[in-house]
Amino acid sequence: MLSPPNAGPIAFSGSPLDRADNLRADPDALAGLMNWKARLLALDEMMPDLDDTGRLAWGTLADAPEDAELVFLGIDRSDGGEKACFAAVPKEGDAKPRMANPRLWSLMATLDPGDLALYGGARSLIDWHARHRHCAACGGDTHIAKGGWQRDCGSCDAQHFPRTDPVTIMLAEYEGRLMLGRGKGWPEGAFSALAGFVEPGETIEEAVAREVFEESGVRVRDVSYVASQPWPFPSQLMIGCHSYADDDALVIDETEMAEIRWFTRHEVVASLAGDGPFRAPPPHAIASNLMKWWLEKTA
Repeated sequence: MLSPPNAGPIAFSGSPLDRADNLRADPDALAGLMNWKARLLALDEMMPDLDDTGRLAWGTLADAPEDAELVFLGIDRSDGGEKACFAAVPKEGDAKPRMANPRLWSLMATLDPGDLALYGGARSLIDWHARHRHCAACGGDTHIAKGGWQRDCGSCDAQHFPRTDPVTIMLAEYEGRLMLGRGKGWPEGAFSALAGFVEPGETIEEAVAREVFEESGVRVRDVSYVASQPWPFPSQLMIGCHSYADDDALVIDETEMAEIRWFTRHEVVASLAGDGPFRAPPPHAIASNLMKWWLEKTA
């Protein structure tokens, strides 16, 4: 599992499943896996059920609703055996913002890292299926293909694939201080790394420079990659980067940001420990890993 040195594991990474891509295009092989040993992820709509030990709960394929589409998640070999794992596509995706679901935040903080990674991947995949039952080309009905890693249109034969949206999340450094921001609607005192979607036709480095300038008015250079994080709300890939600022004069985009400030190394250390001038991101957010990485780099 990749992570910044000594910054801890990155949440939603490190799934224990073998994705078994070679089996997805083989209907006979997939059918052979759908036996009594196969497991079905137990879900209440988009939220996972937990067993008595706090781990993900599993049932059998017999527990799936009669008309449910089943997605092949991969093969679990953790106990020396070989169990195919599936999830059922819900009737609807999850349109609620993640901040509105306290149970989800609690889950991210307490679930076993391997289970969290498995659930995150399953959540992104079944949410995509629930939202893409109609063809973007002709509007016709689509059906599941390749074990759930594709949808095909029954009218025009168009093929559709699960999406991943790249997002840069970046630290900007100037003379030993770190730029952090508080977005519109965030709680008072909560600061994190700036972030934004990569737009068509730009590199990661260009997206970092553009987003930082748009939100803070600061030009950055020497962009470097640090680490990445799958973020299944609904299907983002957070690309963690570091950059150096040319100056510290802020011109804040008030349509997106409530505050942007520069913080010293001491202030970042204290805040991550829970006793500083700002509320740090939770440990399961990659921004926390990036800050810990920066502290190590500047030690």
